[in-house]
This record gives sequence, structure tokens and C-alpha cells, in this order.
Amino acid sequence: EGQLAESGGGLVQAGGSLRLSCAVSGITFDDYAIGWFRQAPGKEREGVSCISDISGNTHYADSVKGRFIISNDNAKNMVYLQMNNLKPEDTAVYYCAAARGCFYSDADYDYWGQGTQVTVSS
Repeated sequence: EGQLAESGGGLVQAGGSLRLSCAVSGITFDDYAIGWFRQAPGKEREGVSCISDISGNTHYADSVKGRFIISNDNAKNMVYLQMNNLKPEDTAVYYCAAARGCFYSDADYDYWGQGTQVTVSS
């Protein structure tokens, strides 16, 4: 069974940067796409970014395009989310999840991490 673990969250001022990491185990890394989602208090969980399995194609929500960069390290079974020029509205719990493709709906993801808090102060 797949296990994912996020790290790298924290408190940062607006305009700052953070890099989130997602460690993936228990599944064949090349068979899964890894997505990043976030959920702010009182809001629904939303997709942020996704990187496809073998192709490595990347996808971003409009709200983070040009600021966030997703990447992976196949040798280490790791996926990263580099977040630049952070805004207070980026404050949320960030989750990584694994699926057989980069799907829009979080219901299509099979395995989830526990989440990491990102707080951006103004």
C-alpha cells in the first residue's frame, strides 16, 4: 500500500519561498502521477499542481502558475513543490497524493499524505 509523507511547511512572509517535499513509498513510483492539493480553513480542497508518471508532464492551477514549480527525483522517489512569491491566500494545509494520472478531482487519487501546514503572513 502506498505511503506518502509531506515535509517542508512552515511560516513565511509574503513574497517569500518554501519548498515542500513528498516522500513516496510502497508503490511503483513510475506508475503514478503525484499531485499537490491544498485546503484552507472553511474551504474545499483544491488541486495545486501535478506531475505525470513517466512523461513528467506538469500541470498547475491558474492561481499558482508562474510562482510554483513541481519536480520529481525518480531515484529518490521524491516529489517537490517549490513555492515562490508566496501570498497570504496560499495559506493552507498542503497534501500530496498519488493517482494513475493527473486527475482534476481529488476523488481519483488513491493514496494521500498527512499534510503540512503553510502559513503566509502579510
